[in-house]
Formats: sequence, C-alpha cells, structure tokens
Amino acid sequence: MARSSFILAAAAWLVCLSPQAMAQDTEQLAKESQNPIANLISVPFQNNTNFNVGRLDNDQNILNIQPVVPFQLNEDWNLITRWILPVVYQPALFEGDSSDFGLGNFNPTFFFATQAGSDVTWGVGPTLLLPTNTDSRLGPDKWGAGPSAVVVLTPGNWVIGALANNIWSFAGDSGDPDVNQFLLQYFVNYNLGETGWYLVSAPIITADWTRDTGDQ
Repeated sequence: MARSSFILAAAAWLVCLSPQAMAQDTEQLAKESQNPIANLISVPFQNNTNFNVGRLDNDQNILNIQPVVPFQLNEDWNLITRWILPVVYQPALFEGDSSDFGLGNFNPTFFFATQAGSDVTWGVGPTLLLPTNTDSRLGPDKWGAGPSAVVVLTPGNWVIGALANNIWSFAGDSGDPDVNQFLLQYFVNYNLGETGWYLVSAPIITADWTRDTGDQ
C-alpha cells in the first residue's frame, strides 16, 4: 500500500520512531518523493513563469497541479497514475489583445512500473491529452495520445532519471492545429544526508514537430 507524502501523515507516523529511525525514514521519504514512479502518493505543485511572451513582452504563468497515485498490481508491478492539470494565465500578446486565465488541457499518464534492480526503477505506458481548456487560447481543442517512458536511478544520495513522451492529436476541432509535441525532462537530485533537504535540477525540453524545421 502506498504511503502518503503529506507532511501531517508522515509526521504522525514518524513520531513513534527513534531519532535515528526518523532521520533514516525522512531521507528515504525525500528520495521517494523525487521519484515520479515511486510507490508513494504525492501532490506536487509546479509553477512556471515564462518571460517576454508575445509582441508586448508580457509574462505568462502556468501552475501545474500534478497528483501521483500508485496502485499495486502484484509483487513485481505497480500502475503509477500521474495527473497534470495546468492553471494558466495568458497575457495579452499584442496591442488590443486581452489576457486570459483558466484551465489548460488535462494530461494524465499511466506508467506500468517495476524495480529493475536495487537502485533502478523504470516504467512505460500511455499519456493522454484531454481538451479541458476553459478557453481556446489556453490549449487546443484536441484529443491526443502517445507513449511515455521513465527511468530512475537511486544510488547513494542521488536520484537521477529522465522522463519522455510524445503526443499526437487524433480527434477534436478541425479548425485547431494538429498536435505533435515532444517532452523530455531529466532530473538530478542530491540529498543532503538525513535532514530531508536536497538539491535538484530538472530542466524541461519540448519540441513542436508541426513547426517548420529550425523553429520546432
């Protein structure tokens, strides 16, 4: 059964342990929270601010709500469900334009994940694009799907991995452009001992294959 990563739930469980056990469990919980396919319930919030968007050089803001809920299928395999719902502030892009605020398109992913070794976890599965946008400016009115894969290594104090997917649209508003988008996120985490603090670098690389070569 998955353990919750919520601070209150973890604290209630840890209070019964010795100080040494508490430190060890805090470090382990930190490492699991950094693993997108760990057998752990978590609700990360990721906020991205993009500067100088459009002709007016305004700032765009995207808050991704990303709950992760695992289900144990058997002793070897877990189904890790990862749900991403963006809340978007889209600024005015040109003179006479107006700003928009609302939901973007829902992006659930389902990883069939297993432990390949003591320090290696991997998973593969489908990722979907659902047109939940509250305004067409906040996402295309398209349904999409594609493959997704992730691999995570956890040697010592490190959590290192990469997640990649590609989504193609297959239905939706014919007036909206087709979707053929790629995403790669690699991440490097270094845990600072038993404190639960860690350093992380997790850049996101995207590509839009529908654009002309050189502008993708």
